[in-house]
Amino acid sequence: MDAKARNCLLQHREALEKDIKTSYIMDHMISDGFLTISEEEKVRNEPTQQQRAAMLIKMILKKDNDSYISFYNALLHEGYKDLAALLHDGIPVVSSSSGKDSVSGITSYVRTVLCEGGVPQRPVVFVTRKKLVNAIQQKLSKLKGEPGWVTIHGMAGCGKSVLAAEAVRDHSLLEDCFPGGVHWVSVGKQDKSGLLMKLQNLCTRLDQDESFSQRLPLNIEEAKDRLRILMLRKHPRSLLILDDVWDSWVLKAFDNQCQILLTTRDKSVTDSVMGPKYVVPVESSLGKEKGLEILSLFVNMKKADLPEQAHSIIKECKGSPLVVSLIGALLRDFPNRWEYYLKQLQNKQFKRIRKSSSYDYEALDEAMSISVEMLREDIKYYYTDLSILQKDVKVPTKVLCILWDMETEEVEDILQEFVNKSLLFCDRKGKSFRYYLHDLQVDFLTEKNCSQLQDLHKKIITQFQRYHQPHTLSLDQEDCMYWYNFLAYHMASAKMHKELCALMFSLDWIKAKTELVGPAHLIHEFVEYRHILDEKDCAVSENFQEFLSLNGHLLGRQPFPNIVQLGLCEPETSEVYQQAKLQAKQEVDNGMLYLEWINKKNITNLSRLVVRPHTDAVYHACFSEDGQRIASCGADKTLQVFKAETGEKLLEIKAHEDEVLCCAFSTDDRFIATCSVDKKVKIWNSVTGELVHTYDEHSEQVNCCHFTNSSHHLLLATGSSDCFLKLWDLNQKECRNTMFGHTNSVNHCRFSPDDKLLASCSSDGTLKLFDIHTSGLLGEIHTGHHSTIQYCDFSPQNHLAVVALSQYCVELWNIDSCSKVADCRGHLSWVHGVKFSPDGSSFLTSSDDQTIRLWETKKVCKNSAIMLKQEVDVVFQENEVMVLAVDHIRRLQLINGKTGQIDYLTEAQVSCCCLSPHLQYIAFGDENGTIKILELVNNRIFQSRIRHKKTVWHIQFTADEKTLISSSDDSAIQVWNWQLEEYVFLQAHQETVKDFRLLKNSRLLSWSFDGTVKVWNIITGKIEKDFVCHQGTVLSCDISHDATKFSSTSADKTAKIWSFDLLLPLHELRGHNGCVRCSAFSMDSTLLATGDDNGEIRIWNVSNGELLHLCAPLSEEGAATHGGWVTDLCFSPDGKMLISAGGYIKWWNVVTGESSQTFYTNGTNLKKIHVSPDFKTYVTVDNLGILYILQTLE
Repeated sequence: MDAKARNCLLQHREALEKDIKTSYIMDHMISDGFLTISEEEKVRNEPTQQQRAAMLIKMILKKDNDSYISFYNALLHEGYKDLAALLHDGIPVVSSSSGKDSVSGITSYVRTVLCEGGVPQRPVVFVTRKKLVNAIQQKLSKLKGEPGWVTIHGMAGCGKSVLAAEAVRDHSLLEDCFPGGVHWVSVGKQDKSGLLMKLQNLCTRLDQDESFSQRLPLNIEEAKDRLRILMLRKHPRSLLILDDVWDSWVLKAFDNQCQILLTTRDKSVTDSVMGPKYVVPVESSLGKEKGLEILSLFVNMKKADLPEQAHSIIKECKGSPLVVSLIGALLRDFPNRWEYYLKQLQNKQFKRIRKSSSYDYEALDEAMSISVEMLREDIKYYYTDLSILQKDVKVPTKVLCILWDMETEEVEDILQEFVNKSLLFCDRKGKSFRYYLHDLQVDFLTEKNCSQLQDLHKKIITQFQRYHQPHTLSLDQEDCMYWYNFLAYHMASAKMHKELCALMFSLDWIKAKTELVGPAHLIHEFVEYRHILDEKDCAVSENFQEFLSLNGHLLGRQPFPNIVQLGLCEPETSEVYQQAKLQAKQEVDNGMLYLEWINKKNITNLSRLVVRPHTDAVYHACFSEDGQRIASCGADKTLQVFKAETGEKLLEIKAHEDEVLCCAFSTDDRFIATCSVDKKVKIWNSVTGELVHTYDEHSEQVNCCHFTNSSHHLLLATGSSDCFLKLWDLNQKECRNTMFGHTNSVNHCRFSPDDKLLASCSSDGTLKLFDIHTSGLLGEIHTGHHSTIQYCDFSPQNHLAVVALSQYCVELWNIDSCSKVADCRGHLSWVHGVKFSPDGSSFLTSSDDQTIRLWETKKVCKNSAIMLKQEVDVVFQENEVMVLAVDHIRRLQLINGKTGQIDYLTEAQVSCCCLSPHLQYIAFGDENGTIKILELVNNRIFQSRIRHKKTVWHIQFTADEKTLISSSDDSAIQVWNWQLEEYVFLQAHQETVKDFRLLKNSRLLSWSFDGTVKVWNIITGKIEKDFVCHQGTVLSCDISHDATKFSSTSADKTAKIWSFDLLLPLHELRGHNGCVRCSAFSMDSTLLATGDDNGEIRIWNVSNGELLHLCAPLSEEGAATHGGWVTDLCFSPDGKMLISAGGYIKWWNVVTGESSQTFYTNGTNLKKIHVSPDFKTYVTVDNLGILYILQTLE
């Protein structure tokens, strides 16, 4: 240290020791790099304030010139201006060389200029924001030595002052643009006397030799004039920095041909001054990584070593540089208070998060309050109204127009004042402006106005009711989406419980909202406001929540289903059903079609929640360890995370470049692992969705992943089609261990409960057990290659296993008794994965049908539902519907569709069955080719003496009930006069008979896989006509009602219309892109409908073969709207309506070709629809074995 500087320090040592508080002084010197942490600790250990000051000065005396300058600057910054003045004469002379300081990269020239100008030092902990600093420097350089203004504006605590100081901490900028120096003035909120004092002090600093005047200016005008002369004559080409300017009138005092950089919360302050103006807006938040970096510097730890609370603190700080710094400074002094300060943030206790040495306000709430107090009196209460806004929500202008009952322009003028003062932010993208608050501003407002919140929410609801009816909102209204998302929130917050219940228990509201935003948000609201809704009627609340949960996969799709029809499928005691029926009756009067499911009371729905988060097959789904979240992945290459209770989406990540095959939560729920066909394994932050690691050491697709059960030392295991298992340590970039032994794809892997072993199963037919420490193979089990089990999981709390089988089926088994507990049917396609929740109370199933189902274990265990085979026969007699069916335990049963009465007839291995036209007999065939007839009056059984050689697939009585006709896989048709015990065999088809139809005059039409259609005389057994119809299988035929024509459809993608009199087709109908599976003539024989495997239905003119309508075009998502194959068709008697069966049932307007109604069955793959002669009753069975007896509502 120079002798002059050293002597000056010694000379004023006593005054310094007496007055200074070392804590904040040392903060600055540590930040500058001239004091170490250990030296700081040594000073802190001194017992009294004076002794601490003495120790600090003793240390500085042993250091260099730059330490003296750092100490001088710290005194200035902390308000010890009188003490700094004592040291001013001792400031060492430094050259203007560009040699940079080894610690901070700042030249001695820059240090001296900034020190003399009173520019604050860098804060104790400094994290650069290069993009903003560069923007400020670019704007300053644009001044080019001419008078002008550069404004840095932003909300309280966003770091404006630090950025201003950092911008001038640049050697080139000072030398080239401001060689006259830099002069910093902390302005703040001032009255006229306060401003005059600021100006007097500035003039004194600029005229230290008193060459212009020996007295201070006596008023603002004189001070302004003095300042102009000093800047022009003594400090030309210098920069004046005005920090924290609040009022435009203050700025006028400095409007005297200077180059000025200013910081402010109100960007309109420069409206009153002249000259070029440049603006640099400061965004209100740091990124997460920057925030963690600040904390790590404060507490002197590596980012990776920060405790878990650090991430939560950054989240709660909402990215505010001020709040992060406040917390960091506190934690440096109290390193064990992470949890305490996190709770203060979470509870909005801003008063307890106290002063940082470099900030002018005691606490964050004071800083914000000052901004609000500066508003004009006539608009302050409008800002109070914004207390009801939620975080991260951009509000359309129209909402505030309704709230304040004003025109758009008036509202925008008020809001612009808030924006100018950084009290509000505006998003100008889109057709209209949308406004939002920073999270900290929301917290401040809600805390400050907590006693008024209920009234404020009531105000917005009252205003809404003046302008809108909830269910009449339409998308062309700019405020529509806001009300759909937040109307219930405002009602609940206003404690308007009656209005909230009326809204939430309205099918109109449910319909309108789900059509726009899907069901998940509504389910979330039912959960969120359950305590209020249950007060009104707990059962009704449950009705609506269950309705949404179980129909969520339908309500989220396009085209949007008819919600009234869905409501009619609810139990008759449900409020949803009652509202739906009321609406349906009103709409039926206007020509709308609705269906009642008259036997639905026998149906129990076992799923608790059905969600459709993916646009393609779902390969895997799993619970988080706390059971609150579900992660899923699939063929659409995404990872989805949603709430387990409501299905509300939390994250959607485009995770891989190919199908994602598996996902897994870590034991501490911090991470989610995914693996993919793209051969990569990725680790994601489970809350933010940020990518943490990518591993790509597998050489083939990665099929499975699983974390260790303990989070103490987290490992991930992956198995791949390259035959290898790999272990990954999340703290390492490369694979920790590779395990060899399998000779084919590794499909699944699991750690043992103690994490010492790893089990894996493979397509090589073995299950292997590895030691995770040595990677050695401990044992193996040969399982074979032909298992139909897709996946299984064991309950952690009881002796249950859930198993996914082929044929869309999931079964629950008791491990102890080795007995099946229940079937879980509901998926419409292959089930890829099953997974229990951590407590075993529920389990997930994921499927090719794009859905994930959540099942309640207890509910499934209690289920005893009967499932029917799809081969049923139906007879309609007057007002009765009789259904003959076989259940899953081989019981043949006769069901009265209207009363629900079931008569169990016999047990048999039934492959097909039929009723006689007058309900006197039933017939059934089995897999052994045997045919039996049961007389219902006396239960007598008649058995055919001659069996078919293979399974009997079709069976039918003649009209007189004396003859039974059957067909089988053996390609023969048997005609059995069972009363006379006479047989006729129709044998000419070369392959299996697909089906047959009886004609008049003892004739029969049959069609076959051999591509032919034949007409038989069933008395003689001779062929009367032999039509070679198609090159491929004939899949269906229908006979015109005038009995002159028939149709044929085929796997060759064509349909044909034939005359019984000609062996060549009348018309060949082309245009289908899939197998044409069914056809039907209208009652007047003028129309023919055909349906294919792509879900398309075409309506043709029979006379000329012209296509009249194409029904079931592709949906917006590219999937056929019929949910799969069209398997059956039937026209109404008047030919104006067509019904089709496939993935579900649809009714079509034949005149327009448009859909009139859709009935969504629980299952899918309907084989046939039985229709009553009056076209008012419909019967079918889905692939879950559920019987549907539907009746048109009148």
